[in-house]
Formats: sequence, structure tokens, C-alpha cells
Amino acid sequence: MKTYFVVKSMVLPLAAVVTWGALSLFPAQAADEPIAVDPAIKAYVKTDGIAGALSSVGSDTLNNMMTLWAEAFRKIYPNVTVQVEGKGSSTAPPALIQGSAQLGPMSRMMKKEEIEKFEKKCGYKPTAIAVALDSLAVYVNKDNPLNEISVHKLDALFSKNRKGGYDDDITRWGQLGLTGEWKNMPINLYGRNSASGTYGYFKEHALFKGDYKDSVKEQPGSAAVINSVSTDKAGVGYSGVGYITSDVKMLAVAVKEGEKAYAPNYATVLSGDYPLSRSLYVYIAKEPNKPLSPVVKDFFKFVLSSEGQKIVVKDGFMPLTAEMVAEQLKALE
Repeated sequence: MKTYFVVKSMVLPLAAVVTWGALSLFPAQAADEPIAVDPAIKAYVKTDGIAGALSSVGSDTLNNMMTLWAEAFRKIYPNVTVQVEGKGSSTAPPALIQGSAQLGPMSRMMKKEEIEKFEKKCGYKPTAIAVALDSLAVYVNKDNPLNEISVHKLDALFSKNRKGGYDDDITRWGQLGLTGEWKNMPINLYGRNSASGTYGYFKEHALFKGDYKDSVKEQPGSAAVINSVSTDKAGVGYSGVGYITSDVKMLAVAVKEGEKAYAPNYATVLSGDYPLSRSLYVYIAKEPNKPLSPVVKDFFKFVLSSEGQKIVVKDGFMPLTAEMVAEQLKALE
């Protein structure tokens, strides 16, 4: 039987977001404070004899973070080689099934059909290890005066179906309350391609599983979305918080029109107030009752260490809490 948590007005399965109940054990930081790694997370302890090759195929969102982890891990273990490829979350399940990668980073959870294909080939289900927290942010150009938006208006902005129930199709900035030169300015939409976990997450949680408008300009990566919005005064797009630059700004988001909007920061992720919060995962093929290879296990021990979670912060994302880390380490046993 599944356990469910209520995060404000959203009901999420336990597996969809790392245990929110554990978050209260780590004091939330104010929005303007630098993010600090939970001091209860232990430092990494080097293991003798770690060597071998690791291959990672999957999420573009996690691509830079996986690369930073790989570089730091190789400094500890020079006899380890790590190859990282980030073309989208949907490339992770096939790579794990085919055995061409041991690590499958994903910015969403595996779909039912992906799990079924994996289980049919391998005889057991894949294991998801949460490695970081993220807010899927809505970005506008730094010169745009808009500061907040509701999920229902996001749906009317990006989706052709408007399953969220908003009456009007939103195509101009004046419909979002902007005046002057902005009032009649057409809105240019930027998003990810269908191979992206970010594309799938936004479709499910912001578009109520509706279809994207044909006018959304699909970009090959998260950085490309930010770059497009930074050079387009009328642009709006979505991406993980780790990709923000000084040329764009993130909008506060409300669950419903008229309700309080929350900025996508660590404090609102820990509290569950920001409606587009998510966990980032690395999937592995872990056969039940059999140990992981030493190099794979120690890579995760590093990722889930104090040093590994500091890399999460360095890359602009949000670290796990100590209790959440403990839960993930148990899954590796």
C-alpha cells in the first residue's frame, strides 16, 4: 500500500518527493541565506582498492552535477574512469536495460512502462536513489516586470488544453497584468524537448498532464532555455534552479490564482510551499540480495556525503537532509 503526503494542496506519492516528513528535522533557512549542507551528514571516508569504470547516461539537468561528482571522485580514486552523457532523462532507462551504463540520472521518476521494460529484461525493478532537491523554476527576462504567476496561468500559457480550468488562452503579457509597452507584446514560450525529464515533470505538474502548445520552442538543454529567455525580452521558459544567470529572473509561483506565491528557494522546498519542487534521482540496476560493485557503491557514498552534497550546492541545486541521506544509503545495502 502506498503512503501519501499532503504538500499544501498537492497530493504526492511517497516516492515522488523524498520524505517531506524528514525535512522538519533540519531547520529551514531564510530565503536570503546561503544554502548550507546539513551538518549531520557525515564526511566521506576513503575505501581501499576502489578502481574500475563508471558510465552515466541520462538527465541533462543533472549532467553538470554528475560531471562535478565524477571529477571529485576521480581525484580520490585515480584508477577510476567515469563517462557522463546527458541527453535527457528518457535515455537513462534504455541505457540501464542494455547495460551500457551503471548510472541513470533522471530529473523525474521512471514511468510505469519504463519500469515494466526494465523488469521484463532484468527480472527485478530498478532502484531510485535521490541525490538532490530542485525547484523547477519559471524564468523571464531580467527586464520583465512580472514577479509571480499561478500554476493555473502557467497552464493557460503553455498548454493548448487548459486542463487547469483557466478560462482564457494567455498569449500576451497584458493578460498577466503588465501595462505600457508590455501590454500587447506577444509572449514567446521556451521549453525542453520530449526526451527531458523536466519536460515531463512540467507537463504533469504545471499543465495538469495536458499537451504543450505547438508554439513552445523546444530547446536541447536546460542552459539553452535560460539562454533563449536571456536574449528574448518577451520570453518565458522553465528549467531547474541550478541554471539561473544574471540575465534572467525566477517567478514566484502560487498553486491557485489569488493564493500566496512562493519563490523557488531552499526554504520553500523544505516547507513544501513551492508547488514545483522535485527530487533528482540516479537510477541503478541493483539485483535483490546481491551487493553493488564497490566502485558504484562508493560513488554513491561520496555523492551522499558532506563533500558530495556541497557539490550539489556549488552547482546551484539543493542538498538532502541527513535523514534523507540515511534513507538513500539504506537502499544501497
